[in-house]
Amino acid sequence: MSDIVVESFASFADLHTMQVVGEVKVAEVLCAGEGRWCDEKLGQWFDPQTCMAIKGIPLPRQNMEDRLVWHGTVDGVFSVKSVYHLAVEVDQCQGRWRMQVSWMDRESWIRMLNANIPPKLKVFLWQIFQRVLPTTEALIEKGIEVRPRCPVCWAEAETMEHLFLDCLVARALWVQSGLEYLGEGLPRHSFPFFLKKLFSILHQPSQYMLVTAILWRIWKSRNWVVFEGKQFGVQALMRQYNQQVNEWLRLPPDPKAPMLAVQPSPLVTVEAEGPVCRWDGAVRKGSHAAGGMVVLCEAGVVLWAAGFHFPFMDDPVVAELLTLREAIQWCLGNGFSRMTFEGDAKVVIDKIRQGDIRDSRVGVILEEIIWLLTGTSGFSVRFVGRDGNRVAHLVARKALSLFPSSCRYFDFQTWLISRM
Repeated sequence: MSDIVVESFASFADLHTMQVVGEVKVAEVLCAGEGRWCDEKLGQWFDPQTCMAIKGIPLPRQNMEDRLVWHGTVDGVFSVKSVYHLAVEVDQCQGRWRMQVSWMDRESWIRMLNANIPPKLKVFLWQIFQRVLPTTEALIEKGIEVRPRCPVCWAEAETMEHLFLDCLVARALWVQSGLEYLGEGLPRHSFPFFLKKLFSILHQPSQYMLVTAILWRIWKSRNWVVFEGKQFGVQALMRQYNQQVNEWLRLPPDPKAPMLAVQPSPLVTVEAEGPVCRWDGAVRKGSHAAGGMVVLCEAGVVLWAAGFHFPFMDDPVVAELLTLREAIQWCLGNGFSRMTFEGDAKVVIDKIRQGDIRDSRVGVILEEIIWLLTGTSGFSVRFVGRDGNRVAHLVARKALSLFPSSCRYFDFQTWLISRM
C-alpha cells in the first residue's frame, strides 16, 4: 500500500468529517513492518475523529498488491446507480429533503409472499418496508396532530426503530422468544433496512415466521394501548405469541404464491481429519469488535481457547474475517498441518468460496485469508449453524466485554471450561 494516498484510500472513514492537511500516503502513517496504523503519525495529519475512523480500516499483515476500489458498491466496482444512491444519502443526512425508499428487492418480495403466514401479515410487512406503518412519527409527517411519544413506554418518540427494537416491551419480547441473537450486529438506524438484513441471513423458513410473529405481537400490543387502553404484561404477550405461532404452523401453503428459483450456494464443506477450530465475531455498535476461537480435538475436548479485541471497528463481517485470520495464524504458528475451521457467518464462508477480493470493505483481508488457506493443503473451511457454534460465541462475547489490555492476558480456556 505504499503508493495509495490516504485521502482516497480512507473511503471507509466518514468522508463528511475527514480533514486532511495536504497529501499523505498510507505508507507514511503505518508502523513499518507491523501491519498497523501509527497513532503518532496519524495525529500529525488528522483530527481525533478522523484518526479513529482510519484506525477502523482493517490492514493486512502480508504485503498485498495495491488496488483501487469504489466504496459506493459492495464489489468495489464503480456504477452510476451507486452515485445516485450516494447523492440521495448525502441529501437525507443533511436534512434537505426526505425520500421514501422501498427496502425490498425482488428476492425479498417473493420470500415474503412464499412465507407461511396469513395474508394480513404480508400486508403488515409490506407497510414496514414501505415505511407507511401508521406510527406517530408517520402520522405527524402527514400533518396529523398526535402526541409524538411512544404510547407504550413514553420514553421517546415512536419511530419504527423505537417501537420494534428499543421499546421496553419490544426488547423483552425479543429476549423472551430467544430470537434476540439473530439481530446482533445488524445496523439499527433504519428498521426496514434492519429487517431486510435480518431476513437475508435467516436459514430456516420457521425463523422467518417467528420473527414476523414477534413483530406482529409488538404492533398488536401497541394498538391495544392506543385504541382500547389495555396493556398486557410480557408473559401474557408471550402466551399470545406461542398460540399465534401454533396457529400459523397449521396453515396450508399458498398455492398462488410465486416460487423463487434460488440455486443453492455450495459451501466449502470438505471433511478434514484431525482437530476443529470454531470461530465467531462480536461487535458493540459504535465502539469496538471482538472475536473468539476454540480448538477442539476429535473427541470434542477443548485444546485451546482465545479471544481477540479489535478497537475502532464495529462491522460484523470485518469482525468475523479478522477473527478467522487470527485463528488461521494461531494454528499455523502452533504447528497444525490439518484443521477444519467452522464458523456460523454464511456470508463470510460464501466470500471465501467465491474468492472475489474486490469487496470494498474486506477485500484486502479476504485476500490474505485465502492466501493463508491455500498455502496449507490440510486446511479447510465450512459452515456450522449457530447452535453448533455456541462455544466460540461465548468466547467472543466474553472478549467483547473485556478491556483491550485484559483481553490479551485473559485465560479463556480455564474460563470456558468452568462454564461448560
